[in-house]
Amino acid sequence: MVPLAETDPIAYSKSAPTDAVARLQQKIDAGEVTLAFDEAHGYLPAVLKALNVPTSSQGLVFSRTSLQVDHIAPWTPRAIYFNDDLYVGWVQGGPIMEVASADPKLGAVFYTLTQQPSGHPTFERQTHTCLQCHDSSSSTGGVPGFIMRSVVTDRYGYPVLADTGATTDQTPMEKRWGGWYVTGTLGNPPHMGNVFVPKLAHEIGNVQSYLAQNRLVSTHDVTSLKDRFDVDPYLVPHSDAVALLVLAHQTSVHNLITLAGYEARIAGQLDARAKGVADRLANAMLLAKQAPLPAPVTGTSNFAAEFQAMGPKDAQGRSLRDLDLRDRVFKYPLSYLIYSESFNALPDSVKQYVYGRIRAEATPDVLQILKETKPDFAS
Repeated sequence: MVPLAETDPIAYSKSAPTDAVARLQQKIDAGEVTLAFDEAHGYLPAVLKALNVPTSSQGLVFSRTSLQVDHIAPWTPRAIYFNDDLYVGWVQGGPIMEVASADPKLGAVFYTLTQQPSGHPTFERQTHTCLQCHDSSSSTGGVPGFIMRSVVTDRYGYPVLADTGATTDQTPMEKRWGGWYVTGTLGNPPHMGNVFVPKLAHEIGNVQSYLAQNRLVSTHDVTSLKDRFDVDPYLVPHSDAVALLVLAHQTSVHNLITLAGYEARIAGQLDARAKGVADRLANAMLLAKQAPLPAPVTGTSNFAAEFQAMGPKDAQGRSLRDLDLRDRVFKYPLSYLIYSESFNALPDSVKQYVYGRIRAEATPDVLQILKETKPDFAS
């Protein structure tokens, strides 16, 4: 059976990407951009700067669940950075840097960049190697997509139990962040971050029985990671809770944008199947089932301030990027990804259908913000 991504007119593997990484590579090839190599971090600082990815977005993952598994552990977690359109992964001593970018037509496109100094750095596109995990019905909806998972690990970071699906903004707090470090003040609700099984995987026996007898949750705030591992090799010493909350929302909405675009392009119209996905996308963008926060959340970096400052804002200074962080993540119930390149590139039939749902269901504040900041919605 042909994967959805390889169906015409998508032709994922054969189509040339036009995402932010592809555009950066074109500038490197033309000599318009150079990437400086850093002895401690390789090309990481230069790539983040060139792609406008804030260091405050850093999240630290200690579960051994990525391509560079041999370099990841609770004492050397993998760092993830993101902006609205792409995600960058870096590990200590890793031979490559991993980048995943939201292409307007293709969805998630994956690249690696060799962490050795070169006169001509080249982002190499990866397909099968990454799609083994990043194109699955349970994690991405059956399209090339982005994954945020919550897994129980042993003390070496090896997974002993993975949740059945991806973490989204609908996931209850007590099921989030397994295998992640989390810094911030969260009011002490239970979650799965910052903890791991003290035994090794082969010592546990029946995992379900062990976890039933030994509840593995974090119930206290962590504002510093310095007593857990050496944070000095990282660009910043945080794994900010606010950034992780935003990341869960963003990855799942990106995947639904991709799926909605695929279905409509393949059908050539908004048929019943495409309409069903468009409804799912509208629900996600309207934050229809967003899990409430058990208590107010404060991060440990500048992420919240930097994220909110990016706008766009209406005449009253309101933005869809405004955060609540008391009983919900976002102040206004509509996703800021409505401004994203991927959403803007959706087939018009999908976009207008989602706009119709928004006009019918959004709050007056949201409608006014869109009227002043989203010209094609206003028209």
